[in-house]
Amino acid sequence: MSEQSTELRETVRRRYAAAAREIAQGGTACCGEPATASLGCGNPTAVAELREGERVLDLGSGAGLDVLLSARRVGPTGKAYGLDMTDEMLELALANARKAGATNVEFLKGTIEAVPLPAGTVDVVISNCVINLSVDKPAVFAETYRVLRPGGRIGVSDIVADDTLTPGQRAERGDYVGCIAGALSFAEYREGLEAAGFTDVEVIPTHSVADGMHSATVRATKPASPGQAGTA
Repeated sequence: MSEQSTELRETVRRRYAAAAREIAQGGTACCGEPATASLGCGNPTAVAELREGERVLDLGSGAGLDVLLSARRVGPTGKAYGLDMTDEMLELALANARKAGATNVEFLKGTIEAVPLPAGTVDVVISNCVINLSVDKPAVFAETYRVLRPGGRIGVSDIVADDTLTPGQRAERGDYVGCIAGALSFAEYREGLEAAGFTDVEVIPTHSVADGMHSATVRATKPASPGQAGTA
């Protein structure tokens, strides 16, 4: 990883560590979200259409809200994993899980570019406005593909840029940890997922967050077998 990428990752980590401390003290979170919410831009648990008995992984799980919502949706026969690189967020998530009495959850420390789970572990991967913060999105897509079982799927909320915007123009619209500057374009997102092996890729804007920048829902499927499109 380049020195600049390392610095960006550390900037993001510090920002979210500070957000966790602020939430713990009853403050507000990223992008103006209330402190009870995850630091996100959408509702990936609804995007993913979770079902009873499924195993789900939340990339960049923050305070754990989406993990707890997922755990409720998949029920006692399912399981929800949360992955975060920030100690403060993991502590907050574990405290929230204890308060909720959730027993089918597990929080893991690590980065979304190197997920600490075996291949084929989960049925669904979700994420809430986190992939855009990654300094190595091809690695995120490859890891997401690896940990999904054949026929598994992703249901992600993220920030996506118009195809006409250059990286420089995206950076002008917000800083990196403000959920905008690191965003892929619609075409780049589709191409990145397809390059990792995903099929049935959809990147659909939901609302504008800045000029040419959108909150979007992202869905894709890992083929059930080599050369065959999977079913969602």
